[in-house]
Amino acid sequence: QVYLVESGGGLVQAGGSLGLSCAASGSIFRVGAMGWYRQAPGKQRELVAHITSTDIANYGDSVKGRFTISIDTVQKIVYLQMNGLKPEDTADYYCYALLTPLDSEIARDYWGQGTQVTVSS
Repeated sequence: QVYLVESGGGLVQAGGSLGLSCAASGSIFRVGAMGWYRQAPGKQRELVAHITSTDIANYGDSVKGRFTISIDTVQKIVYLQMNGLKPEDTADYYCYALLTPLDSEIARDYWGQGTQVTVSS
């Protein structure tokens, strides 16, 4: 079994900052990549940020320059620092991980339950 546990969501005023973290635990052999997606009401899920185990990161266009993703592959934790938050950043944020479980040689996707981020104007 593999688990992704997110933390750090909440309510913040526009212009403020918030940090998210997501810890992967369970029967994990290797972390390939981790990241964050978000989904606002009535909209499709979109990429926020993604980072590989070798620290190659990419960001959604709407968050570039404001959000920073980092990863600790030993602890299997991904962090998302969100600065300069805007009301349009309001969404449910989902942790994503590309992991190879102990009982398989094939990496697969795992998703967290989501954490809500609300930015008030």
